[in-house]
Amino acid sequence: MGEKTQQTDTYEQTESKSAGFCSKLQRCPKPHGFTASVITKGVLRLLLFGVVWAVTGPACFPGQNLFGLVVLFLSAVCGGELISVFRRNNTPAIPPLLGMLLAGVVLRNVPYITDSVFIDQKWSSALRNIALAVILTRAGLGLNAAALRRLKSVCVRVAVGPCIVEACTVALVGHFLLDFPWIWAFMLGFVLAAVSPAVVVPSMLLLQSDGFGVQKGIPTLLMAAGSFDDILAITGFTTCLGMAFGTGSTWMNVVKGVLEVLTGVLAGAAGGVLMHFIPSEEQSDVVLQRVCVLLGLCVFSVFGGHAAGLGGAGGLCTLVMSFIAGLSWSEQKAPVAAVVGRIWNVFQPLLFGLIGAEISISSLSVYTVGLGVATLCVGLLVRVLVTFTVVLYAGFNLKEKIFISLAWMPKATVQAALGSTALDMARSAGDKQMQYYGMDVLTVAVLAILITAPIGALAISLTGPKLLQQHTPIQHTQDQSECVSTPDVDGLVSKL
Repeated sequence: MGEKTQQTDTYEQTESKSAGFCSKLQRCPKPHGFTASVITKGVLRLLLFGVVWAVTGPACFPGQNLFGLVVLFLSAVCGGELISVFRRNNTPAIPPLLGMLLAGVVLRNVPYITDSVFIDQKWSSALRNIALAVILTRAGLGLNAAALRRLKSVCVRVAVGPCIVEACTVALVGHFLLDFPWIWAFMLGFVLAAVSPAVVVPSMLLLQSDGFGVQKGIPTLLMAAGSFDDILAITGFTTCLGMAFGTGSTWMNVVKGVLEVLTGVLAGAAGGVLMHFIPSEEQSDVVLQRVCVLLGLCVFSVFGGHAAGLGGAGGLCTLVMSFIAGLSWSEQKAPVAAVVGRIWNVFQPLLFGLIGAEISISSLSVYTVGLGVATLCVGLLVRVLVTFTVVLYAGFNLKEKIFISLAWMPKATVQAALGSTALDMARSAGDKQMQYYGMDVLTVAVLAILITAPIGALAISLTGPKLLQQHTPIQHTQDQSECVSTPDVDGLVSKL
């Protein structure tokens, strides 16, 4: 009995000490707000590097591939967060992707750091292609069939007119200024012709939340038209890509490009129909399984298209597949799109960081940069004028027409996703001349991001409150319910 009593007393004393320690620990002050966020993110990033080093060992030492990838990813994330600090009245004046891109450029061009941050070309190409598959999947899921049926003619004009005219203008200027072959000139034209949803959509949502332009549906118009503008540019680019790397006569390459488009559409349709049946709805974790199957098929399509010599078909297959899959899921599409959006948050810093790391400032020609900027400026000028023209008789006043024209300038996401695709294919083919063209396309695409993304975002945030009419919350709600025929367009298109 005495021993049991002694053990009980010892146990109670231990419990009392533990309770006292826990009580003191709970009374310790905890970091809050910005400080807590900085500490948490810092610990997570150190932990990421530590885990990779612990698992791979010497493969994560400076100068090795994994070390370069981890440092690039962390630097791109930090660059995006630093850019996000510059805000004006909660409006993102400069998009974070610009900081991600600059982080890659810095790592590639700063002495000593460049030697330590080595990234294998095959890894870089593979990761960029995966990021391309993810962003195209988001684009397909972001489309809404109801919006497609109900879009007014002005939305079609805004989506198609500026894109086609700018692509043709850039192709014409690029052929004579940059000495590109016609097919490469049109490839550059379609790369530059796409508007950036990553810049336009968040800015439109902020203006819409404050009631600017809601009565005439301007934010909804631009967000919906941006989706179709991007798909048109991607389709044109993939068609030209197939023709550029085809063998044989010009007409055979044209036929091959058309066949690639048809192959991509048919394969995507088949994959989308398959996604309607697999996985079935009664399975557990159906959202996670749908995401895994969809992304797996999309990544396979992109890489399989390159392996089969049909580089242009993979992107279209991904777009069509994700669109048809989302169409068959109906209301159940939203959670799948949300998970894909989370995955994009991981690949976005990698994509823009890797694109920036491809640019070596010392190897750039002042002549090429100057002509590239001139080509870009001519294309932008034509785009603004064409956009103003297509909305002349759409019921907007002069200020609203000017705002729509300025808001249709930013370029970023599609340029980053497509800009390096031709260069990667040229490297795989071992063609030095095509590598030269591919590097020029990538250089002009990077210049387009650096110039138009911040200028476009600033133009939207500064001119929106001055050029658009603002409405009270009551009027905002009433007008929005009357003018927007598809209430879910904003949320779905914003997933681009």
